[in-house]
Amino acid sequence: MAEKRKKKTARWSGRVTRESHALALEEGVFALGDPKKVAASLKRSALESTQRKSDPFRSAMSMLTFYINRAGANLPARQRRVLERAKGELRALFGRT
Repeated sequence: MAEKRKKKTARWSGRVTRESHALALEEGVFALGDPKKVAASLKRSALESTQRKSDPFRSAMSMLTFYINRAGANLPARQRRVLERAKGELRALFGRT
């Protein structure tokens, strides 16, 4: 029975990626090569969202972190660096330090 539970919980992140409507992301936002463009797109999506449950900054940062963590080892090092830098850009866009 524990094995069934493990299989079921192992798929929750895929379901979130497919079915979440918290932020309507631009297509290919996480594949962009410029951290400023990634951050600007996430900010735009977070500000326009009517279904998010927290403030726009937290929603945008959560989506970015979720994607980085979900991609895991399959995320190329170069793109991981771009996305990690996008976190700093996102903080700057929202006036956070």
